[in-house]
Amino acid sequence: MIDPVRQRQLDELNEVELGHEILDNARNELYLNFRYLDVALSSFRFEAERSGSGMSTDGYVIYYQPELLFSMFQRGRILINRACLHMLFHCLFCHLGSMGNRQKHYWDLACDIAVESILDGFYVKSVFRHQSPYRREIYGQFRTKLPVFTAEGIYHILMEMNPSEEAFRRMEAEFYVDSHDKWEQEEDPRFKVERQNKWQDIREKMETEMESFGEKDDESSRQLLEQVKIENRERYDYKRFLRKFAVLKEEAEVDPDSFDSIFYTYGLTLYKNMPLIEPLETREVFKIEDFVIVIDTSMSVSGDLVRSFLEQTYEVLGETESYFRKLNIHVIQCDEQIRSDATITSREEMENYMKQFTLSGFGGTDFRPAFEYVNGLLNKGAFKKLRGLLYFTDGKGIYPVKMPPYETAFVFMEDQYEDISVPGWAMKVVLTREDLEVKLQENKKR
Repeated sequence: MIDPVRQRQLDELNEVELGHEILDNARNELYLNFRYLDVALSSFRFEAERSGSGMSTDGYVIYYQPELLFSMFQRGRILINRACLHMLFHCLFCHLGSMGNRQKHYWDLACDIAVESILDGFYVKSVFRHQSPYRREIYGQFRTKLPVFTAEGIYHILMEMNPSEEAFRRMEAEFYVDSHDKWEQEEDPRFKVERQNKWQDIREKMETEMESFGEKDDESSRQLLEQVKIENRERYDYKRFLRKFAVLKEEAEVDPDSFDSIFYTYGLTLYKNMPLIEPLETREVFKIEDFVIVIDTSMSVSGDLVRSFLEQTYEVLGETESYFRKLNIHVIQCDEQIRSDATITSREEMENYMKQFTLSGFGGTDFRPAFEYVNGLLNKGAFKKLRGLLYFTDGKGIYPVKMPPYETAFVFMEDQYEDISVPGWAMKVVLTREDLEVKLQENKKR
């Protein structure tokens, strides 16, 4: 007779072997249908976890409860395939460890909805499931506000919706697949950086492979490719970006960098009141002087986002190291025609403008009138040296063909823009809500 303890150990070992075999088979089936995911899929190890709360991942290992895995397999291997992709996409899109100051229950749901929307867009036999009417209804609500489903965009919409507890629980049950308990565990910060770098490298290779395999022409994979490109897009430090528009100018100000205090004090000691060297009375600095900010006031641009953008831009321009003592900033509102032009020449005028700020227009979008208007101001001598124009918009409009004689950047909000038609001579900057809101709060605390 076999010892009960030994028998239990053998049973557990058999369960682990069977669990690994099920997940290995799922991975192989996904390899065949999604060639561009080969590196990502092979980066996972499998580990049974009997005390866990379902399937989960920390970015390196897929953890599973054997009993739950067997139950899912009995209902159909599609559930296993989708669960593996669900967790993989969480890793690809940096959902792990990126909650920040967000409310956890909303962030978890937003991540699940974003990932499931991609899976529901695949018409591949190994992962295809018919969407419930309720799920289609939820997607429809978000699609009216988001051209591309991202966790961040969905999170902010959920916050605005502020659903009742019953409505929230229903959404949570509809999209739940895996536990997120291992996402924000207390761990060595180096582990988080290493994990982030790992998946960034995988994501960049994946984008190249998807475009090489022609996946950009496949309707099922187009949404995934769009999200991969969004994640791979270069992140900007907005303050550093604005410095691109700075000009070199000499100001009446002591330059401590060119002043040697040793020779100065030695001269005072040796010759009493006659220093050997005195500080320069001027210094050369890079600062922003003439500048234009154009706000797209079409119906598709949110007033709250415009205000946040202006406040953040004002905070950067208003710093002593970012502007000359004599400002000349034009804040122009435009949809298909010029609606207003406010000239800012001092910090006080900017503060007054922000207090009285209102949007006007709300028509269609045509970028050409703004450039024609600014070119007219140039011809009239309204600027000494105009270096740049920022155009805050969603990108849905008619662009000018000819390059203007000053640098231009179209500034978009993540999840709320189209940049297909942006001309090659213009810069593109995509900001997140955190770029505007978090940094603004930091500036207010200073």
